[in-house]
Amino acid sequence: MINVQNVRSIDVEGTAIPLLVAGTSVPAGYPSPAQDYFSGDINLSDYLIHDKTSTFIVRVCGDSMEGAGISDGDELIVNRARKPVDGSIVVAVLDGEMTVKRLRITPQGVVLQAENPQYPDILVGEWGALSVWAVAETCIHRL
Repeated sequence: MINVQNVRSIDVEGTAIPLLVAGTSVPAGYPSPAQDYFSGDINLSDYLIHDKTSTFIVRVCGDSMEGAGISDGDELIVNRARKPVDGSIVVAVLDGEMTVKRLRITPQGVVLQAENPQYPDILVGEWGALSVWAVAETCIHRL
């Protein structure tokens, strides 16, 4: 049985939304005999946002990144101050269009790689032709 410990609010676009907080974790394996243990409040911003001044949320449209667990309608928490490296999932601007792709740095040049075989890789060539707007840190996927 899950008992409710208290009510907390989360901030969604400037509006406080109250949520009931369960007093226990929910095991994904075998049930725990210590289910009545509660360690206190959880602030999702502390877990999800590392740099408030350069963090944004962007909504994904399309299915080119499904292999990375990013689906149409998901929201990405992205950080504009984080340096992109080979393998990062980035929000890139190419020819004036924004796209979410995996960044690959190869001997042939920079590649924006989709995580869906229905979409081809985009060979950018030189760094100068590409602008990385932000690096993805977290995907919020609704069930």
